[in-house]
Formats: sequence, C-alpha cells, structure tokens
Amino acid sequence: MAHAGTAGEEVMLVGFDFGSTTSSAMAARARIALNCATGRQEFARPRVVYRSAPVFTPFRAGGDIDIGALELHMERWLAEGGIDPEAIFSGGAIVTGLASEGANAQALASLVEARLGAAIIATARDPALESWLAFMGACGGLSRACPERAILNLDIGGGTTNAALGQAGEVIAAGCHFIGARHLRFEPGGYRLAFAARRGQAVLDHLGITAGVGDALAPAEVAAVTGFLVRALEALADGEAAFFRAEPAALLVDVPLALPPGRDAAVTFSGGVGELIYAAAAGAGLPPTTAFGDLGIDLARAILASARLTRDLSLVPEHGGRATVCGLTLHSTEVSGATLHLCDAVPLPLRDLPIVASLPADADLARLSAALALVARTRAGGCIRVSGAGGLARSAAVKALGGRVAEALAAAPLDVARPLVLLLADNAAKAVGGYATDFGRAPAPLLVIDEIPERPAQFARIGKARGGMVPISFYGLN
Repeated sequence: MAHAGTAGEEVMLVGFDFGSTTSSAMAARARIALNCATGRQEFARPRVVYRSAPVFTPFRAGGDIDIGALELHMERWLAEGGIDPEAIFSGGAIVTGLASEGANAQALASLVEARLGAAIIATARDPALESWLAFMGACGGLSRACPERAILNLDIGGGTTNAALGQAGEVIAAGCHFIGARHLRFEPGGYRLAFAARRGQAVLDHLGITAGVGDALAPAEVAAVTGFLVRALEALADGEAAFFRAEPAALLVDVPLALPPGRDAAVTFSGGVGELIYAAAAGAGLPPTTAFGDLGIDLARAILASARLTRDLSLVPEHGGRATVCGLTLHSTEVSGATLHLCDAVPLPLRDLPIVASLPADADLARLSAALALVARTRAGGCIRVSGAGGLARSAAVKALGGRVAEALAAAPLDVARPLVLLLADNAAKAVGGYATDFGRAPAPLLVIDEIPERPAQFARIGKARGGMVPISFYGLN
C-alpha cells in the first residue's frame, strides 16, 4: 500500500526522464503544507535527496528504445536513491524527443507504471507538457522572483526544443519544435556522418550539402547546419511564425508556439545544450569535438554567437540540463484540499480521465447535462472542471451547483464504471458533493475534489486518497 500523506508530513516525490540523448532520475522530499497566500495545500520546502548521473538512452539498431537496458538503469536508480516504490507519494515519468518516436515508447511508460505502482503517472509523447515541465523545473523560481519579466525558456535536447513563455511563475504559451542536436550523428571526435534522421537530411538537402553516411562534413557545412538551427531558435524567440511555413523549417514544427503580441521576452535555456551554453558563458571549456556523437557542442557555440539569444544570459535558470526531470519530480502533481467528496463504490486511483468540459460555477442545467453525456461515453469516466476561483464563495452558489448536478445525475444516471469527477478551484467539495447526492440519500458515482488550480490539460489522473487528500496529475496540455 502506498504511503499515506497528511498535512505537515514529509513525503517522497520522484521523476524519470527518458530523452533523445540521455535519461535520468530524481527524488525529493517535501512537506504537505497550507500556502498562506493561496490557501491551498502544496508541497512545501522540497529538498532533492537523489539525482542520478545521466546515462545515454539505449537504443536498438532499428531505432526503438532498449527497454531491458533502461529497466536495469531504473532498478539501479531506485537502489542508489534508497527509493521504496511503496513509499512514493507522487511522481512522473516521461519519454521525450526522439525516444518518444520509437514504436515501443508507450511500452516503456507502461513498464514504469507497473514497476512503481499507483503513485506514478507515465506518458510518452506529450510535447506541451514537456515544455511546461521544463519551464517550471528551470524557470519557475526565477520567474516568480522577476514577476515583471516575461521569460521564454528554450529546453534544447537531442531531438527537440521545448519552448514555454511564462510570467510570474505561470506558463502563458508552450510549443515544441524538432530543433535538436541528434538529427545528425557523427563518429565522436570528428564530423564523419554516421546517421541522418529524416529532418536532419532535409536540412542538409536545403543547404545543398551532399555528404552521406560515411562522408565527413567540412567545417563550413557544420557551420551552415548550426546556423540554420540558430536562425530557427531566433524565429521562436521573436515570434516569427512565417519562418516555419516554408520547408524545411515546416518539418521542424511539432506544436506551434503562439507568442502573445508585444512581449519582448527574456530568453533562458535548459536541457543538455542549455547546460553547455551556461557552462561556456561562465568560462568553462566546451567538451572536445562531437564528444557526444552529435552537434550539441557546435550548436551551443553557435547560440553563444547570437546577439538575440544571448542578450539575457545573466538570467541563469535552475537545474539546467535536468529541468524536465526536476519539473516532473516537483511540479507534475497538485495536492487537493482535505475536505473531499469521494465515493466508496469508485476505487482510486483513476487513470487517463479526459477533462470533457470547463464550466463556470453558474453553468445551467443544459450545459451540465451535455458535459455529463460526454462522461457517459468515456471508457472509464471523466472530469468536469468548474472554472473560475471564487465562483463558489457564497453558500447559495454552492447549493445551487450541487442541486443542478443532482438534477443532471437523476435524469441520466452514470454507471459506476464511468464516474464523474468535478474539479473545483474553491474549497467547497464536501458541500457540493453533499447537495449533489442529497447527503448520501441519492448515491451516485461522483467525486468532488477541490483546491485544484486550473491547468489547460486534456487528461487527469486521480491518485489514492491519503490522509483525506488526493494527488492529482495532469497531462495532454493544450
């Protein structure tokens, strides 16, 4: 049974990041405490108790992930960190970049969930979530410390650049582009081409570079490739959407980044390339030529030559190359309030629940009924987000919402296998659930969970109840 969490108690949080170039793990301990500013339960005073050394993500000859090799690394990380899977309160695992494009990426995510149990949410191929996590892991604290500045974090790895714009600790926009160091791979120590991925080959063709596998790129050709990638990063920073409409730049777009107009954002970096950038800027020498078998070192050097991208290098984010795993460990989960409405007939955890609607607290019966009909058609239940903090500040509003939910459930009862989860920003779950079920006289497969900040996500996972609270994880960010 997973470790129970109660207010004031210290709990274990974990994160695993399986990326294009490297994979790593992190564990932290934090106390569940009430935030005096927001009034919500949160993980307070987190302290990292274990960071694994990054390992090269193992791939098979056909390009799929070597799951057996990664499983051995995972077991070693658990042993080194003294991490008991039964003691994990919450955490996340994510397969990112080129690793997520392997045919067995989802099998890896399923393996992690099976090994670590109900406390872990694992997913493959969730680009906007990766961008959000990287921003929170790298720039969350920096952004809150400089609330007047918009910050665009570029998390640059082997396969992708996950971009997120945030201000005052909140992410405003997120995107993902296939701008990375490993679309072309080389024999370490030189520029003899060992492999060209589809997008890497498209860039070579666009630049008129005819070198194939086994041929060496000339220095001017390497500079042309990194110059093109830097130009793409500058276009991201300046919101030049037109740059990505023509080939081969159009091939680099995964999730477009839509920057709000008029924002002159400071640029920060994370990911493996970001770590190289800040190390070189601080006076450390870069590793030798293609030491990692890719263009990461050359791309870092080219970025350092860009006036636009280096304008704000004095802003140094936290956790550098480990931003995503830090985001997973410390920011992937929210803690509910302590006065919930749960249903004994609906066992927790609940996985992969679609958030079918976001409705105001005063949504009429027709809108509630329409959302409820969507939940009835799901595989295993769904969520309705009651948006707008403060919408349930008055007892009359709480009673009215509960009454409308009761009417909708009475008109179209839900199967216990497809429960309805209401996610509230306000502290009103017990009362809303009571009115919706006539305080137990009209039982329904209904869970009401409160004090949950809104995230623009498509799916939620509800963890096991612990000390009267539940952990909630979101993914499929819009």
